[in-house]
Amino acid sequence: MWRDGNLAGIVLGTFHRLPCPINLNYFWNFGSTLGLVLGIQIVTGLLLTMHYSAGIDIAFESVSHIERDVNYGWLIRPVHANGAGFFLGLIYLHVGRGIFYKRYMNTLAWLVGVALLVLSMGTAFLGYVLPWGQMSYWAATVITNLLSVVPYGPAFVEWVWGGFSVNNPTLMRFYTLHFLFPFVLAFLSLLHLVFIHDFTSGHPLGGFSAKKIDFWPYFGVKDIFGFMFMLLALLFLVFFFPQIMGDVENYKEANPLVTPAHIKPEWYFLFAYTILRCIPNKAAGVAGMFGALGVLALFPLARKKTSTRLSYRLVFFCWVINAILLTWLGGCPVKEVYVYLSQICSVLYFGLIGGMLAL
Repeated sequence: MWRDGNLAGIVLGTFHRLPCPINLNYFWNFGSTLGLVLGIQIVTGLLLTMHYSAGIDIAFESVSHIERDVNYGWLIRPVHANGAGFFLGLIYLHVGRGIFYKRYMNTLAWLVGVALLVLSMGTAFLGYVLPWGQMSYWAATVITNLLSVVPYGPAFVEWVWGGFSVNNPTLMRFYTLHFLFPFVLAFLSLLHLVFIHDFTSGHPLGGFSAKKIDFWPYFGVKDIFGFMFMLLALLFLVFFFPQIMGDVENYKEANPLVTPAHIKPEWYFLFAYTILRCIPNKAAGVAGMFGALGVLALFPLARKKTSTRLSYRLVFFCWVINAILLTWLGGCPVKEVYVYLSQICSVLYFGLIGGMLAL
């Protein structure tokens, strides 16, 4: 398909005549829906760059100016801000579906997918800093300080900051990277798609079926239904609850002299933040937080069985429930009972992954 050198053949082979197993369900829609959301994020992001000013003295006011004075800014900015939550949520569902149906047997596609997850979280974090509210500033301060655990860490942190604290050079660097990373995500997404199609798609029963039909119109229509549902959900959130995913502290301009009483990240970071926070040792906490993502790259080393047994599914659902508990605990205040529960759930997170690798 990719060796013919014919652009029309590539497009038709990828989106029209692609042979697909006959029993694919709506859980196979997440990937295409992610592509649509990524496109929305890139377009709305480009529109926002035309009015956003990356400077610590004006960034907060420029965001307010976009929402109040720019034509359709009241729509574009909430779509972009809430779209990040939708994008990460869909990625988690997509990864969960891949683990449940053991799609990690396609090693290259899986590793590129893990890279997409990590880069997406990094891009979302960089974007969270740009409004320069209280939570934006202190999130940048806390997360960048984690880099101090590596050798020559303090010097490295100052290099990232461009000074001795989070300041104007830091914001400019974050803005530049936040602009560039989505295009890297788009490239990796295409690479992910190539590896999936070269390996051929699996199906809900496991293994690889010889009975296949063209992608269009049978599964293309399913994707369109998925697009419509996602757009309706996003627009409902934007029109009726545009600020529900935000933190009240971020409606105050950044003040380095006032620390918020309860610092917490966006909901899609909470599971990793819980692991970081519950470990008393800083270096071990950082290792645990990054390990929570890095351990996903180990799934291709699992036993080479494409079918999922009942025991595997039970462990998987326990892992999902545990991840939800970690997310909830990340939003709780730092109290002894929550720290203790967080430590138990953190151990279970890695232990249950080990169980899935063994089954």
